[in-house]
Amino acid sequence: MDKSRPGILFSGQGAQTVGMGESLVGESPAVKARLDQADSILGWNLSEIMFQGPVEKLTETRVCQPALFVHGIILFELLQSKGLIESPAAVSGLSLGELTALTAGGAMDFETGLRLVAERGRLMQEACEATEGSMASVIGGTREAVSAFADECSLEMANLNCPGQIVLSGPKPEIKKAVSLGRERGFKLVKELVVAGAYHSRLMESARDQFAGYVEKASISEPGCPFYANVTGGRLQKVSDIREGLINQVVSPVRFEDCMRSLVAEQDSPAELIECGPGKIIAGLVRRTDRSWSIHSYSEAGDFSEQS
Repeated sequence: MDKSRPGILFSGQGAQTVGMGESLVGESPAVKARLDQADSILGWNLSEIMFQGPVEKLTETRVCQPALFVHGIILFELLQSKGLIESPAAVSGLSLGELTALTAGGAMDFETGLRLVAERGRLMQEACEATEGSMASVIGGTREAVSAFADECSLEMANLNCPGQIVLSGPKPEIKKAVSLGRERGFKLVKELVVAGAYHSRLMESARDQFAGYVEKASISEPGCPFYANVTGGRLQKVSDIREGLINQVVSPVRFEDCMRSLVAEQDSPAELIECGPGKIIAGLVRRTDRSWSIHSYSEAGDFSEQS
């Protein structure tokens, strides 16, 4: 894969951190312009919460999703303006990162992407508040074993992140049951996550149903590069398929490992990947999937100076 045209991967919810993006303001006047544009579109001061918190506010689903979207796009545009990449060979994202990926891939403009992310975050937060849901990470099991375990506990597989790391989602009592049974069923660890609700499960159906209207009305075109979708783990190109994927993803498993494998398999090797987002979380998933893939992570100004 050409280093000037790498595969770009965008962060999902949970990667956010107070101060995210603040160091980037000095990198280019375009960064401040994007942040001001985001505040104007949303009608509230997203950038202030990104930079100053408090962490409880930034962690709210309705806030962190737009924050990660804006941060991801700023990073992507800086990579281009600094000449570190020409254009993406392909794009994908982890959960909400799909919308960032589609924007970077030219399927929608910044305002369309941000408005969709803002509605998605708002609706998912409302669904969390209306239900008693949670999630748990299962470490050290095959997909088949975790799927059977999920059925036993009346839960759903929500994130297939990388080999040996799968997240379950569903009602809080069933999550508690899974945690208590994990060792007995042969898993290394089953740990409840600190989350607001049961993302990517049937408890998000109200969010999916309402989000559908926004997706159907949004101006979306075919992306200018291959886009790999969480719902299928493969490439989607037709606008109708992309719309359907964005809607169903709210309640469907995030097949991120499959997205990464599909993206790499359909590009020239060796794989050259870039993560746009905080915490190097995706880099960790990449390395646990295939250590032969090269990945560089960008989050703050220092990451750009390291590559110059």
